Amino acid sequence: MASSTLTSKSFLGSSRIDGASLSFDLRKSSLSSVQISFRSRIPKKLQINAAGSTFGTNFRVTTFGESHGGGVGCIIDGCPPRIPLSEADMQFDLDRRRPGLTTGTPIHVFVPNTDQRGFDYSEMSVAYRPSHADATYDMKYGVRSVQGGGRSSARETIGRVAAGGVAKKILKLYAGTEILAYVSQAHKVVLPEGVVDHESLTLDQIESNIARCPDPEYAEKMIAAIDAVRVKGDSVGGVVTCIVRNAPRGLGSPVFDKLEAELAKAAMSLPATKGFEFGSGFAGTLLTGSEHNDEFYTDEHGRIRTRTNRSGGIQGGISNGEIINMRIAFKPTSTIGKKQHTVTRDKKETDLIARGRHDPCVVPRAVPMVEAMVALVLMDQLMAQYSQCYLLPINSELQEPLIAPRPEAVNASL
Repeated sequence: MASSTLTSKSFLGSSRIDGASLSFDLRKSSLSSVQISFRSRIPKKLQINAAGSTFGTNFRVTTFGESHGGGVGCIIDGCPPRIPLSEADMQFDLDRRRPGLTTGTPIHVFVPNTDQRGFDYSEMSVAYRPSHADATYDMKYGVRSVQGGGRSSARETIGRVAAGGVAKKILKLYAGTEILAYVSQAHKVVLPEGVVDHESLTLDQIESNIARCPDPEYAEKMIAAIDAVRVKGDSVGGVVTCIVRNAPRGLGSPVFDKLEAELAKAAMSLPATKGFEFGSGFAGTLLTGSEHNDEFYTDEHGRIRTRTNRSGGIQGGISNGEIINMRIAFKPTSTIGKKQHTVTRDKKETDLIARGRHDPCVVPRAVPMVEAMVALVLMDQLMAQYSQCYLLPINSELQEPLIAPRPEAVNASL
């Protein structure tokens, strides 16, 4: 890997960050390139201490940057050493591939913004966009970024997706864990329960269409529903379903740090989220205890399993080894092309028509974001489980050892 100098004056207040780096283009994005640096330490003047910008305890991710600013990115701290890492772990379509290796020190990912269109937001500098974060940012801070959505913009999530790629790599390597999300509802088009087989679902099925719905028939219906409102300058919302296969047993903790609570917080921290369901969700309230309970049995390998999975792979806040499943609701995009009534910052009533490019439905684009946040939670919990419950010899009658990577598997990825 070649050395390079990364510049981010607009956010960090410093002109240089030195370290080994990897650069590649983002697929279908106006954020043109990413530099990944492995550094032994972060200088104090570059440390990011903004409240609410850091996620995780053992595997920590701090995102930075604002919409239509100099760029966005993240710092990943706590990544285990000697993990093979390349651009492919963060992005599908690569123009070039130059693998690197984690060292156990912080990883810096920076995405310069080469498509700044602050003029598209000139009206929004004085008028609040309905249902957006403009007003509440002013209410909290007394000041805000008027170019785009600032920290509330979906562009902030690029750092999460990059960090999630690292987490997914480690989870797959150490435990065979797979995280897949897909669109299960767009506006009033709802994918029926049972159409998607979560045991055999593949990434190729999800990515086979722009709706990111694994069922071709319903994907076409979703696309048509989104197009119908797009031509009217309006928007719609929907639901993303996320599953986790081969999650290690024992992740999560009782009481305040239940695994589903951590997943809910992570998912609901994404832009435009309005609801979270886990396992049987609200539909489970219509069942009786005898109908809802997941009965146990011992499978042919001597493992304790459940015959049904209404618990969603988590019981008592702790993963039980079954498929973890959840659903996240996303509201219609707030910024639309229709005229809306609002008020200015000096409290005068006015009308607002948004300019610029805005998604008629954010749900398909939210799929990798959901996967990333779920991966960050599981990675953090895996490290916590290892440090608390696997420091000393395990009770082999009740606990299963975590799957460690074979040396040849690591070497093959280098």
